[in-house]
Amino acid sequence: MALKKHILVIPGDGIGTEVTTWGKAVLEAIGQKFGHEFTFDEALMGHAGIEATGNPLPDETLAKAKASDAILFGAIGHIKYDNDPSAKVRPEQGLLKIRKELGLYANLRPIMLFDELLDASSLKPEILKGTDILFFRELTGDVYFGEKKRSEDRNTASDLMIYSRYEVERIAIKAYEAARVRGKRLCSVDKANVLEASRLWREVVQEIAKQYPDVETEHMFIDNAAMQLVKNPKKFDVVLTANLFGDILTDEASQIAGSMGMLASASIGDGTGFFEPIHGSAHDIAGQDKANPLASILSVALMLEISFGLKEEAKLITSAIDKTLKQGYRTGDIADAHTDKSKILGTKAMGQKVLEYL
Repeated sequence: MALKKHILVIPGDGIGTEVTTWGKAVLEAIGQKFGHEFTFDEALMGHAGIEATGNPLPDETLAKAKASDAILFGAIGHIKYDNDPSAKVRPEQGLLKIRKELGLYANLRPIMLFDELLDASSLKPEILKGTDILFFRELTGDVYFGEKKRSEDRNTASDLMIYSRYEVERIAIKAYEAARVRGKRLCSVDKANVLEASRLWREVVQEIAKQYPDVETEHMFIDNAAMQLVKNPKKFDVVLTANLFGDILTDEASQIAGSMGMLASASIGDGTGFFEPIHGSAHDIAGQDKANPLASILSVALMLEISFGLKEEAKLITSAIDKTLKQGYRTGDIADAHTDKSKILGTKAMGQKVLEYL
């Protein structure tokens, strides 16, 4: 059945504009192929929002976000803030606020491994082959949102790691529902031997686990999980973890896929979904036609499947990327010593190749 959906595109900062251009182009191509009508609007966020309005999440952007059926986001951040820890207004504040305002409490990050990129990873191919992990990272709690303090003499600082029972329950249920239709294995990652917030986390997950007796549950400390992820990534199916730990683990997992430029994500709650590549703004290559657009395109596939239930369309996008890689085409970040130099493409050419295979 043909759908009519309104998509808000928020390019953000750095390479965000370059990669979302191709995410949008793929959506348009899918719409034409399957008879869906996708309409688009655009808005500012991050450094771009600060420059234009003084606000990393302008009111107009938030209003447009709440009125959309889904959001395609690019990247956030700027080097000027990285070098100025004292800056009170920062691009990342816009991302945290939109997650809170839209109730985006679950971040889904699939670690999808294309066989053609086994040699692009720093890990051995025999360790990687067959890896298929789906991370569920809690997104609106933890130290990112807890009370932050700095002493008057500026020599002592603290960030409150805080969780409420309902926050753990709601993401745990989503993770278990996903595990039930995947490999029926869930690993919950915490630091319950040290942190009281992690003890609550484990306690709640143990309670939710009783509702899913068909899913095998494992609890693992974050330090061990970080080691196992590079030692034996195939042991994981669904990974459930808190905001801080999830941020770190999923960036580590980018090495499994060969590059951050290959990893998509979906931030969801009970309303509008937010879809973005996990890579940063990469200002060192912005505007140079070097950015990898595949993670943005894979984020579109996630949008179609998760927000709109269009599994066939999502699968077609993944298949088009697979065909592109099978033909030997690479962007610089996923090329290796064996790559045909004539097939190392820029952002525009790689995006166009995917469109051709659609």
